[in-house]
Amino acid sequence: MSSYRSGVTQMKKMLLCLDQWLETGTSYAKSKAFDPKVLLDSRLAPDMYPLVRQVQMACDTAKFTAARLSGKEVPKHPDTETTMEQIRARIRSCVDTLDAFQEADFEAAETRRVELSFLPGKYSVGDDYLVEMGVPNFYFHVCMAYAILRHNGVALGKKDFIGGMTLHDI
Repeated sequence: MSSYRSGVTQMKKMLLCLDQWLETGTSYAKSKAFDPKVLLDSRLAPDMYPLVRQVQMACDTAKFTAARLSGKEVPKHPDTETTMEQIRARIRSCVDTLDAFQEADFEAAETRRVELSFLPGKYSVGDDYLVEMGVPNFYFHVCMAYAILRHNGVALGKKDFIGGMTLHDI
């Protein structure tokens, strides 16, 4: 699978699913007469990030993975979201950022040198970065967001997690 497909196409699809989960969570909160912010502040364990931070991290991982593999810069977002509307706008902004990438931007991504600020003096090669850090880190935060919503009673299932599939006629 190409770096573009793994690092942009699939992450974009999952961000759009995440946006739908948050919409479902907002509807659930309203139906139970509580502020959706309760969901944003929820976490699975005291030492884990709350939902809002999980979403911020998923967005950051998606755009930074695409940027690192393509050699491009992406906008940085301050982590200031406090409402469902704001965090959903961040997801849409991230999807717009991913839409700006083209498959040609990922030529030689597999061997591109990827330096990470949190590992000074070290680098990873694009393919290794994608499969060992970019994709797992992205899915970690997406899965935690899903789990927090489910833990709080939001009716989501496997179909919601997987989203649509590309199908072909036989």
